[in-house]
Amino acid sequence: MKRLLIEHETGFRYDDTVTASYNEARMLPGTTESQFVLSANLEIHPQVSVSSYVDYFGTRVSSFDVLAPHTELMITSRSLVEVRSRHAEPAHLSWDRLAREAERAVETVEHLGQSDRTRPHAEVVEMARELAAKHADPSAAARAIAATLGDALEYVQGVTGVHSTASDAWRERKGVCQDITHIVIGALRSVGIPARYVSGYLHPRENADVGVAVRGESHAWIEWFAGDWHGFDATNDSEITDRHVLVGRGRDYGDVPPLRGVYAGPGRGELHVEVTLTREA
Repeated sequence: MKRLLIEHETGFRYDDTVTASYNEARMLPGTTESQFVLSANLEIHPQVSVSSYVDYFGTRVSSFDVLAPHTELMITSRSLVEVRSRHAEPAHLSWDRLAREAERAVETVEHLGQSDRTRPHAEVVEMARELAAKHADPSAAARAIAATLGDALEYVQGVTGVHSTASDAWRERKGVCQDITHIVIGALRSVGIPARYVSGYLHPRENADVGVAVRGESHAWIEWFAGDWHGFDATNDSEITDRHVLVGRGRDYGDVPPLRGVYAGPGRGELHVEVTLTREA
């Protein structure tokens, strides 16, 4: 078990005065079966009142409006989380039983349909079907699909953006964790395996020293359903460990952006993001 301190600062600096902005932040982790939140708070500048709720997919949301003129909006989340190692083996079902199980609950049905972000390239669909045909167990097939597609993309920043689709990234054969996760989700859904997008953080050092702050980033991985939900980090070809901190789940990135909003005024905003992770124990 690790105790991780996560500090995530994000926001906009505007080149002219913004008269008002309306925002939602999804930056605070919640307690789950594999992590326990010791503390979590949000600081916003300019200072405003915040309304908090849990959205449809179980993600903590902080909603706030800045109604005074401002040239900068900065949000800082600080969370201290105890994370336990995950050793659960995925369930083992037949394809026929998975099809029946997936149709029984909204939770799984809604993670079978493709979105614009996850809709897979034809080559990805063909690869997924070929791999699925080699496995009688959907969990084994999901593992093979995630590993194969994750390995097929080169991790390169700056080639894609937050609005890029799975097909965009596949054509480039380059992208970041968001792109790899979308590609794998689309592939799994194309062969009848429900899959969902997970946002959070990953401490970049496996054997991190206690008390040493390191630069990090928001991270994304997948969970697939084959009798129960099983997480997998396709970007790093790894199971979910005590270095992963979960913040939100959804159908794709559009359900879990760290910050989303609109503003009024002539200013153009420059996005600022900085994530620092420290192992506390």
